[in-house]
Amino acid sequence: MAAPGNAPIAVDLEGISGSGTADTNALLRAMLRASKQVSDLIFSPGRPPQVEVHGQLLAVQVSGLHSLTADDTRRIAAQLIGNNKQAIASLREQGSCDISYGLPGLARFRVNVFIQRGSCAVVMRVIPTTIPDCASLHLPPQIADVGNVRNGIVLVTGPTASGKSSTLAVLLDHINSEHCYHIITVEDPIEFLHNHKKSTIHQRELHSDTPNFALALRAALRQAPKVILVGEMPDREIMEIVLEAAETGHLVLSTLNTVDASKTVDRIVGSFSAAEQQSVRERLAKTFRYIISQRLIPKADGSGRVPAVEILKSNARSRECVECGEQPGKTLLDVMRAGQSEGMQHFDNEIAKLVHAGVVDLETALLYASNPTALGQELASN
Repeated sequence: MAAPGNAPIAVDLEGISGSGTADTNALLRAMLRASKQVSDLIFSPGRPPQVEVHGQLLAVQVSGLHSLTADDTRRIAAQLIGNNKQAIASLREQGSCDISYGLPGLARFRVNVFIQRGSCAVVMRVIPTTIPDCASLHLPPQIADVGNVRNGIVLVTGPTASGKSSTLAVLLDHINSEHCYHIITVEDPIEFLHNHKKSTIHQRELHSDTPNFALALRAALRQAPKVILVGEMPDREIMEIVLEAAETGHLVLSTLNTVDASKTVDRIVGSFSAAEQQSVRERLAKTFRYIISQRLIPKADGSGRVPAVEILKSNARSRECVECGEQPGKTLLDVMRAGQSEGMQHFDNEIAKLVHAGVVDLETALLYASNPTALGQELASN
């Protein structure tokens, strides 16, 4: 268990050969033993190794490695990168690189190595070795209905570290388990490993399997997939290909770092020139099926975080809002409020439920609300 507050966690490290020369894998294992709830591992010069647990950084006291030096973090980065020439080139030319790394039988990581103040720093996101389900992630059960969508675009959105990758993995696993499809994923890097079930699934990793998203996606359109998962949509070019894929009968799943359904539409439309935007609105209105947005909110008892999930579903009213733009009385929030019988829900109503259930306290709820004033008034009146 993690130590209370920000107190350092003392762990034993097997495999030390001397101060500052610990075997990287032994160090990673030791840090994972600090808590069953570790989400990230962080290595920074001048700091001890750290783990993130429930959104809080905790120092890990490892014998022989009290505070990392620039040489320590450089050595850790080098051992994680190995002979990955693309990653080495990216680190040299762009100042950062993304890779995946695994401890066989224990854990996998999404790793970002970057240069800061002339030295290396490393952040490692822990990827579970088993694919979660809706219940274990406390996701609303109607999300499983996404697995029955036959074509179009399904987006999972939210800020960094809000659980988007885990939710995508749940959706993809449901499709893989229930349908005999060909599935192709393009990820940077591959996170959850999916085995063939009813579907045949091929996972491609940026740099090691393909040089960029655009080439992989255009190739995927010739590889007869029914489902395409794109780890993210970083720019206009990828958004254009995703729209094209959805228009030609594919089901496309992807993510965006946007805070809610309305901002997601704005982000996509705003990525195109003014002359293209109305056409993009029309195309998006016809092809989007779900926009699922989520926020991880700290629990009142300090035991972790719970998701608040917003679900926008395609229907006549939501398509009109996307195509024509939101207007007073005709917003996507209005659509979600009116669409509860269809499985839609919106953030502040879900946050209010968490407060009423005693899962989240009022002060925290207002910090994560879309409209704190309205939510505060609603809770005060109940």
